Amino acid sequence: MLPANDYVASYNFDTTIADGTFDDGSGHKHLLRAVTRNGGKVTLAAHGTGQALTFPPKCTGATCPRFVLQAADTADLNPGSRPLRYGATVLLAAAETASGENIMQKGYSTGGGQYKLQVDGVSGKPSCGMGGKDEKIVHIARSRESIADGKWHALECRRTGPTLSVVVDDQVKTSVAVPIDLAVMSNLPFSVGGKGVGADNDQFHGSLDDVWIHIG
Repeated sequence: MLPANDYVASYNFDTTIADGTFDDGSGHKHLLRAVTRNGGKVTLAAHGTGQALTFPPKCTGATCPRFVLQAADTADLNPGSRPLRYGATVLLAAAETASGENIMQKGYSTGGGQYKLQVDGVSGKPSCGMGGKDEKIVHIARSRESIADGKWHALECRRTGPTLSVVVDDQVKTSVAVPIDLAVMSNLPFSVGGKGVGADNDQFHGSLDDVWIHIG
């Protein structure tokens, strides 16, 4: 990870206010707020000398608990076409995988573009996705190896010019080409643990720690 003052946003979940908010350790004041539905709630567990955030268990149906954290949109969370790195430390068991689970996301594939980190499919393979503000597709760099083994893994996405890479435990696993002028300029919130609390929110079901974004 980078020095704390190099982040646009960073969260270690070691402190929380009673209302379910988490401070931005970068100093840029991107406060994360809990958004819940159907009994979803903030759950913290010990990790190292601090705490990690645990998301609702795997579930199917309209009444499943849903829980995400969101920070309001601000211009400095949009990378445009600049170099971009973002990541999180993730704990996911084989029994917790699903068709798609979002770890972190800013924007969608239309309406300004997006960048996201997710775990794809029941095999539990992490991937990085980016789509530009003038595109209708998402470019995906997907690891060929699962991280759903009940152990902590450091995941990172790196976009530099025409390349997007997924990095697992400091090792580049897969790189794909992206347009050199791909730019993300979304006015949507930054979300952790799912797209939102709707029916198909790509809810994450494991534990997260040390979520961060670096631009430039």
